[in-house]
Order: sequence, then structure tokens, then C-alpha cells
Amino acid sequence: MRERIGLYPGTFDPVTNGHLDVIGRAARLLDKLVIGVAINIGKGPLFPLEERVELVRAETVAIAKRTGAVIEVRPFEGLLIGFAQQVGAAMILRGLRAVSDFDYEFQMTGMNRRLDAEIETVFLMASETNQFISSRFVKEIARLGGDVSTFVPKLTLERTLARVRQGTAG
Repeated sequence: MRERIGLYPGTFDPVTNGHLDVIGRAARLLDKLVIGVAINIGKGPLFPLEERVELVRAETVAIAKRTGAVIEVRPFEGLLIGFAQQVGAAMILRGLRAVSDFDYEFQMTGMNRRLDAEIETVFLMASETNQFISSRFVKEIARLGGDVSTFVPKLTLERTLARVRQGTAG
């Protein structure tokens, strides 16, 4: 039987409890989960790419142990479908928080399907406790002095608050 490999792409700036929820649920379905950390300079990331990769790796160690899945975290740039082909992914995993996410994801899925019909896109709904969390809101709340401790894991919280205090971006 072929190894079940999935790709979960994102900018993870910062990685949130919502991301980890989707990663944990996806890891139970797969033999190997590749988490693709997108370079995406255009979004003006809070964290540089290397630190985002490092944080995702650190925050997913427990998930890999708990699920038995291999979790690999890799940076990528360029076309998502090309990266999926490069890592041998049979599916791209996408998290959905709300109906507003669906329109964009629906369009992207159609385009990816035309580029490679062999790679499926699988949507996982965020759990109700994580549906409202987004990296963008976490950064905005942190910059304005709000408490983001329930939205991100501990190490990411420490690093996010340090970056916000420094006033620096990646």
C-alpha cells in the first residue's frame, strides 16, 4: 500500500492553536504530513521564514508523538501544486474557519485540480473553540496590548510578545 502523504500549506505567522488543531487531526489520517511554510514576503510577516519553520517544528513535536505520523516542516516558495508534487503529496489539506474562507478555498481547489487532477484537496473544519482564530488577528491584538495567550501555544506566545515589544518584523 502506498504511503499516505498530505501537505498542509500556510504562512504560519504565527502558528496558532487553530493551525495545531488542524495539524493534529490531519496527522491522524496520514502516514506523513508535510507542513509547507510559505515564504510570502508580500504579507509583511512578523517572523522571518526560518523562525516560522522553527516554531512550527517545535510546536508539532507532541502531535507527531501522539499520532505516530511523520511530520516534516519545510519552507516553500512558488506554486503550491508544484511543491505538493515535489513532496509526493496525494492531498492538500486546508483548514476552514468560516463560510467566508470557503469561496477563496473553492476557487483555489478548482485551479489546483486543473493543474494536477491526481492531487486531492481535503478540507478540515476548525473545531468550534478555534474557528475565530487567525494569525492576522493574533498579531493585531498582540500589537495593541491584548491577551493572545489562549490563541497560540506557549513558545509561540513568548516569541510573538518579544517581537511585538521589539517592534520588529521578519
